Amino acid sequence: MVLLHVLFEHAVGYALLALKEVEEISLLLPQVEECVLNLGKFHNIVRLVAFCPFASSQVALENANAVSEGVVHEDLRLLLETHLPSKKKKVLLGVGDPKIGAAIQEELGYNCQTGGVIAEILRGVRLHFHNLVKGLTDLSACKAQLGLGHSYSRAKVKFNVNRVDNMIIQSISLLDQLDKDINTFSMRVREWYGYHFPELVKIINDNATYCRLAQFIGNRRELNEEKLEKLEELTMDGAKAKAILDASRSSMGMDISAIDLINIESFSSRVVSLSDYRQSLHTYLRSKMSQVAPSLSALIGEAVGARLIAHAGSLTNLAKYPASTVQILGAEKALFRALKTRGNTPKYGLIFHSTFIGRAAAKNKGRISRYLANKCSIASRIDCFSEVPTSVFGEKLREQVEERLSFYETGEIPRKNLDVMKEAMVQETSERPKKKKKQKAQEIPQENGMEDPSVPVSKPKKKKSFSKEELVSSDLEETAASVSLPKRKKSAPKEEPVTDAEEAANRSIPKKKRKFSSKEEPLSSGPEEAAGGKSSSSKKKKKLQKLSQED
Repeated sequence: MVLLHVLFEHAVGYALLALKEVEEISLLLPQVEECVLNLGKFHNIVRLVAFCPFASSQVALENANAVSEGVVHEDLRLLLETHLPSKKKKVLLGVGDPKIGAAIQEELGYNCQTGGVIAEILRGVRLHFHNLVKGLTDLSACKAQLGLGHSYSRAKVKFNVNRVDNMIIQSISLLDQLDKDINTFSMRVREWYGYHFPELVKIINDNATYCRLAQFIGNRRELNEEKLEKLEELTMDGAKAKAILDASRSSMGMDISAIDLINIESFSSRVVSLSDYRQSLHTYLRSKMSQVAPSLSALIGEAVGARLIAHAGSLTNLAKYPASTVQILGAEKALFRALKTRGNTPKYGLIFHSTFIGRAAAKNKGRISRYLANKCSIASRIDCFSEVPTSVFGEKLREQVEERLSFYETGEIPRKNLDVMKEAMVQETSERPKKKKKQKAQEIPQENGMEDPSVPVSKPKKKKSFSKEELVSSDLEETAASVSLPKRKKSAPKEEPVTDAEEAANRSIPKKKRKFSSKEEPLSSGPEEAAGGKSSSSKKKKKLQKLSQED
């Protein structure tokens, strides 16, 4: 007979309950559903085996966090190991949360079950818990639940990894809403003030400037030469200020009352204040993006980077996305419509607002959007998982996109990603204030500089490291195909100028010629190696015998 126990987590402690005389759990479910609401009947089914109260509210919070994360706390482990039977195969433990059930089954070895009859039993335990535990009242249980709920929620908000991203998401959403509202209100001011001064619409195109002028001018008949300097300050252009003054004298607009002018001026002042707040919000967003995602903002800009973070939900979610998802982020409707109609899928989403795609030719827009999405995913991962935020990698990635744009236009081959990342690492380490890191940063470019020319690196490799291995490989080649031996003789006189040319340009030499030259160098130094070991001398003797027989 399997013993069924139920684990119940409460704000005051853990409770372990057992069901009386249970043979099959499936037959128990209708009985439990009927007697959950009745305390007397529920006592006939469930009995309290053990109760482990929490020592303090801090311990209760630790246990609640452990249960939510699916981790077996030491208090829970002690309770189960002490009060559950030693024969684990005969015990079935009912748990409300499947995560903690899987952790108990993995660590302690008890079979765990969730759902079904367990949910009904836990519902009854939750209802009658203050009656099952001696000394616990309904009021004290409710107070403990309220206190634990507040502390648990406060801790979750405090340790939220996306708490800084939330400010960026809210600010970019407000910025987009402000743009829509300012455009709508500005058009209303244009129409409203246009009845009195219609010529001003054609002269001034900017919405904020138009609202400032409508607030300043008021009645056009009062505009004179004395206000020309103020007009120049508002328009930032002397020709436009002169045109406004001339148009006011010969305007075709209707006369307007003083009350209407007061309403227009008050409404235009609201629009001006909204546009000023929009500028301050944009500077706030720029500072936040430089702190949270400096590489992404340096690569694609603050506004587009913030929109990507807002659409993904957080910087962590954006860093987890592949580059193909980042490319079409924001074009989900077009994507599913294309999949449904079997048409062409979209090439870009939110990253279309970047200047790189606008600068590319029509045939290269898809290619540059794919490349830009790749770099955006790299930048977001650097920002998300790096300890110290820096914009060095974003600037280097931006240079790569610029080089790729010029490659599409001129055909000039861009740098490799590995070389660019090495330069970024060197630049990042050089910017750090510590002296030791500065010295390391100075040593790295020297090593990279030594690797660029092929002279000092290639010579010691040929003499020391590859001599014995190339001898073995040459033996295998000679035994496999003896036809290739006359070719080596012909290529021997050509190898001497090749070694001289290696010092000038290593890339122009084919790989096969390098191998042959390196193989014949140890042949020329045979007497020196013969003194060193018997095995190498015997192999060389066999080679000479084969060559003499073939000749």
